[in-house]
Amino acid sequence: MKPETNQPLETRGKFLSTLLFGSRWLQVPLYLGLIAAQLVYVVHFMVELEHLIVGTLTLTEEKIMLIVLGLIDVVMISNLLIMVIVGGYETFVSRLNLEGHPDEPEWLSHVNANVLKVKLATAIIGISSIHLLKTFINAPNLEDKVMLWQTVIHLAFILSAVSIAYIDRLMPQSVRH
Repeated sequence: MKPETNQPLETRGKFLSTLLFGSRWLQVPLYLGLIAAQLVYVVHFMVELEHLIVGTLTLTEEKIMLIVLGLIDVVMISNLLIMVIVGGYETFVSRLNLEGHPDEPEWLSHVNANVLKVKLATAIIGISSIHLLKTFINAPNLEDKVMLWQTVIHLAFILSAVSIAYIDRLMPQSVRH
């Protein structure tokens, strides 16, 4: 072998390590895309809010409840997006260096992949609960089969979240935090 093409093993290992670790920055466009998705939810929220305000005199109590639950749903999904964007970036890409910032989320100081999974699972249960409540309010307009499947899916989310939390609890403290 030629000496110029035969790099020392240590140099190749360092290059590979740097490349692999640096690949985490490929996630940044994904987080920027989630920020754009959140902007879409803000626009959707404003449209629904306008619909609620403009239609207040003509809407039934049931319709008002469904619109308000839809607004709550949008807020909860937006909160989920923030958890994924901020928590994911902090956990997998780079530190945000928010220590001491008055608006630093309390949960961010002890976030890791396992904590993030549990938080996301519980947020999904909250979102699913809102959808299920909307379904039951609108029950006269839906088939029993639709309500049954939405309930089964909601229970699957709950079982998944409980399983994730239980597995996290089984892990040694040093791995968990």
